[in-house]
Amino acid sequence: VYFLFQGLRQISQRTISTASRRQLENRVPEKQKLFQEDNGIPVHLKGGPMDALLYRVTMGLSVFGTAYVIYELLVASMPKKQK
Repeated sequence: VYFLFQGLRQISQRTISTASRRQLENRVPEKQKLFQEDNGIPVHLKGGPMDALLYRVTMGLSVFGTAYVIYELLVASMPKKQK
């Protein structure tokens, strides 16, 4: 039982010590500066080209979805021809 406890203690100490070695750099201040800058760009596009791509894809899917729903409503509202 003592050896099991000793092994668990060593593992926990090792995990804590390696986690503290790999600290990430704090990028919040530079992101705040970027997003608070008054340069005329909307906040949803200030992240760069990836934000612009995501915005365009989202708008394209929204327009396509709206057009498709209107088309399906028109098809559903027309009576079917009887033979």
